[in-house]
Amino acid sequence: FSFVPPSFQESDGGLYICMNTFLGFGKQYVEKHYQKTGQRVYLHLKRTRKPKEEDTNSSAGDPPRKKPTRLAIGVEGGFDITEEKFEYDEDVKIVIFPDHLDIPRDGLEGLPDMVKDRIASAIEAILTADSASRKQEVQAWDGEVRRVSKHAFSLQQLQNDVRIPPCGWKCSKCDMKENLWLNMTDGAILCGRRYFDGSGGNNHAVEHYRETGYPLAVKLGTITPDGADVYSYDEDDMVLDPNLAEHLAHFGIDMLKMQKTDKTMTELEIDMNQRIGEWELIQESGVQLKPLYGPGYTGIRNLGNSCYLNSVMQVLFSIPDFQRKYVDKLEKIFQSAPSDPTQDFSTQVAKLGHGLLSGEYSRPASADGEQQPDQKGMQNGIAPRMFKSLIGKGHPEFSTNRQQDAQEFFLHFINMVERNCRSSENPNEVFRFLVEEKLKCLATEKVKYTQRVDYIMQLPVPMDAALNKDELLEYEEKKRQAEEEKQPLPELVRAKVPFSSCLEAYGAPEQVDDFWSTALQAKSVALK
Repeated sequence: FSFVPPSFQESDGGLYICMNTFLGFGKQYVEKHYQKTGQRVYLHLKRTRKPKEEDTNSSAGDPPRKKPTRLAIGVEGGFDITEEKFEYDEDVKIVIFPDHLDIPRDGLEGLPDMVKDRIASAIEAILTADSASRKQEVQAWDGEVRRVSKHAFSLQQLQNDVRIPPCGWKCSKCDMKENLWLNMTDGAILCGRRYFDGSGGNNHAVEHYRETGYPLAVKLGTITPDGADVYSYDEDDMVLDPNLAEHLAHFGIDMLKMQKTDKTMTELEIDMNQRIGEWELIQESGVQLKPLYGPGYTGIRNLGNSCYLNSVMQVLFSIPDFQRKYVDKLEKIFQSAPSDPTQDFSTQVAKLGHGLLSGEYSRPASADGEQQPDQKGMQNGIAPRMFKSLIGKGHPEFSTNRQQDAQEFFLHFINMVERNCRSSENPNEVFRFLVEEKLKCLATEKVKYTQRVDYIMQLPVPMDAALNKDELLEYEEKKRQAEEEKQPLPELVRAKVPFSSCLEAYGAPEQVDDFWSTALQAKSVALK
């Protein structure tokens, strides 16, 4: 019912584990569980966390921790999320309700032997068992698994006599000598994308694709006899090319003689994850953000590619309808929860909403937290593992640790809400709207109306309505000059388009060619 861990640093903190059902409860809910079920015996576990001492002497203990070599979770060479970063001092005792009689772990001697042995073995089983969250965490996710490109067997290569030397490359549009990509259709050597921190390239390779449509490029410096980094602009992903040796030979490159001289994209991503982490990605132009605490200012921890879930749920619980449905009725939902609340949708949604809005978990992290120096004072937030497990149960995508689309998750979640609100207040109504489309056949002047219920309005962004057109034109001119002079590109200027213009574009008339007119029984042109 709450996010209180065994290491919760409060005077009466810790976790109460029912010795019959093995469900865990914080102090504020264990009494209610006893009153509802009559279960009297609980294991009270309280942990005091302390930093784990690194053992760098492999002869005296475990070998030093290895750096990740794969962009993966839970597989050999990947990020090891199962490794404990802390050690704990444990205080374990048995608590008997309703009198709150405490029996220390080593104070079972006065009990009959059979009872003592059963309790001792149960305690040992609880303390050594993997938690449900740990079992979920160890699901493997491999970011290096790549598909064969759909262009691999049909790639057209121009007969333009281009020959690529084995080294000494440079972007054909600027002076960059790193992060270079060879387009495997025409042999153009161009620099890669600019990264969020300003490093990387000048976007010349992707711009070349937009101009030509040539889909496959290989990263120079990563070519070895075993393969290379191949990117498909059309598929927007790193891919495999079974015909890579043949495609490179077209430009005079012998894979068997090539050596690795540049970092692969996987190595760059691993370095970035270790050096910067997600925290840096949310900084605003390097500005140090001020931590906020209290009700409504609770963060959600990343459970492994779970940013899609975190962002959607933060938005939903900023909406009064969802607050009224789940948070305001928290006690009623908890009181009517089944014997296993971990599998009850309303209970887990209410628990998450209360965790976000109550402010109970929005407080500065303790000094022994795993924070970087520039994150001092940040909160630990909450980790809704039970919610993630339940909402993704049986779903081929949301039950995994893979990256997901936030819009798809939003639709999945409101579908779950719909199923669980058939006879009660439905907060989804705040999103529901009716779309009416009018189709007019221009040949017969006859019209057709269709209606549909929707939850998401996908708005076009009309660039011609930008308010900063002069800035955009100035940026484009500076960019053109920088490319001609082979200089670094200027700082990106983004278009500022009013929301009202997006709404107008959404409802603007649209011509539909090749429209089948039932009035004509032939193709016509219609206005939608």
